[in-house]
Amino acid sequence: MHRPAGWTTRRHPFVDHIMETNIPLGWKPLNLERYDETTDLDEHLDAFLTQAHLYTNDNAILCRVFPTFFKGVALTWYGGLPPRSIGSFDTLVKRFDAQYTTSQSHCMTSTALASLRQANDKSLRKFMDRFGRIAVQI
Repeated sequence: MHRPAGWTTRRHPFVDHIMETNIPLGWKPLNLERYDETTDLDEHLDAFLTQAHLYTNDNAILCRVFPTFFKGVALTWYGGLPPRSIGSFDTLVKRFDAQYTTSQSHCMTSTALASLRQANDKSLRKFMDRFGRIAVQI
């Protein structure tokens, strides 16, 4: 297999002590969808932490496990982080948040609901369904 120039097997952004921390024996795979930039990042992070905290609060283990729930562009982003640039889970989350903050769901307000209009080519039923979904979010 041909590797690009500069490619190395050391393709993680973590400082050494994080990579030297072993995942505990008996660690169970978490039941979590992989993040691909199309879903809410806060929801993904909350789901990850809720499940991971059943097993550990260890900073290094959280760092090592969290990226296993990336796919697509999120995995590519992670792979492009500079070596030894992440020394804590907090730093990883801040970088993740800065990269994908536009994927967060936006808070719906009553103003959004009041400004909702039925398109000429849409049925009343579709409009009411959309109205109902937005009303529930508020």
